[in-house]
Amino acid sequence: MSQQDKNAQVMAFAALAQCAQLAHNMAKNGTVDSAQWAICVNGLLCTDPASYRDVYTPSSDLFLGYKTLLTQLSDSGEGRSIEITKYITGLISLERKLSASSSSISMMGQRLDQVKRQLHHFTINDDAVIANMASVYSDIISPLGAKIQITGSPNQLQQQAVQQKIRTLLLAGVRAAVLWRQMGGKRRHLFFNRKELVRNAKQQLNQI
Repeated sequence: MSQQDKNAQVMAFAALAQCAQLAHNMAKNGTVDSAQWAICVNGLLCTDPASYRDVYTPSSDLFLGYKTLLTQLSDSGEGRSIEITKYITGLISLERKLSASSSSISMMGQRLDQVKRQLHHFTINDDAVIANMASVYSDIISPLGAKIQITGSPNQLQQQAVQQKIRTLLLAGVRAAVLWRQMGGKRRHLFFNRKELVRNAKQQLNQI
């Protein structure tokens, strides 16, 4: 595997980790950093990139994802979150189910095209756009496998706006998992290639 492919693989996993971390943050306190949110959601809608670098730009907005990757995969385990681990593994599992269903992939593509048309009139942060993206997750992705159980503050999780942002982040996480797999990522790499992933992530983080 070329260094470029390794970089792409780690970048995609950082995006996946960022989606999981942001969903975790939303569930706990109902807030999300706008730049970190935007790069995840814009990556979701970048369905025909010329290069992997076009999916997540600017890469500096994936800072949280790289930090989360390092925390979750480091040997020390310091600061590791069981919830975020569950979210990441759940998203990878759902992506595998999605990739095995051509009808689900087709429906998801059609629905994301609708979102893109919405963006001719609204912004990525508009409530109607977020609700549309959240419904793609609820209608197409969630039924494919075991539901991802989000834990957090009951006061936050009862709010519809929070629920919709979390579902949108989970959808964006599945998108990141698609790119991760396309770049050669496999679940076993998280165990057997962990040190190499951490080393590469540190290098990319230092360049941000």
